[in-house]
Amino acid sequence: MVMFLFLVAALVVVVAAVTLAVLGGGDGGTLREEPPQFYADPLPQDRPVVRADVEELRLPTAVRGYRMAEVDDALNRLGAELAERDARICELESALAGAQARQPAERGPGSGFAPPGGFGSETGEDLR
Repeated sequence: MVMFLFLVAALVVVVAAVTLAVLGGGDGGTLREEPPQFYADPLPQDRPVVRADVEELRLPTAVRGYRMAEVDDALNRLGAELAERDARICELESALAGAQARQPAERGPGSGFAPPGGFGSETGEDLR
């Protein structure tokens, strides 16, 4: 009988504690207000992005990870700059290939270019 009274008393104490925690908790159960973190675009606007800029890039976090809009903006910016660089590299490579293709055509018999050993002579002396 004593054991039964002890279990009933323990049950009453547990129920009372849970009731007080749920009802008496007040506003303590809600999340506190955090100052908003807005994306300030830490990527430089006045020059192209370099590797150090990407390594130092820290995006603001939200409750469950990163804010998708800020991540999308940063990735779009990096993608646009990479596409611009790729186009510029392609343009420069084609200009270089065109310059190299024209260079041998500009050398002719009157351009001062002569093969080693002269024209048709083994000793390099002109035949008379």
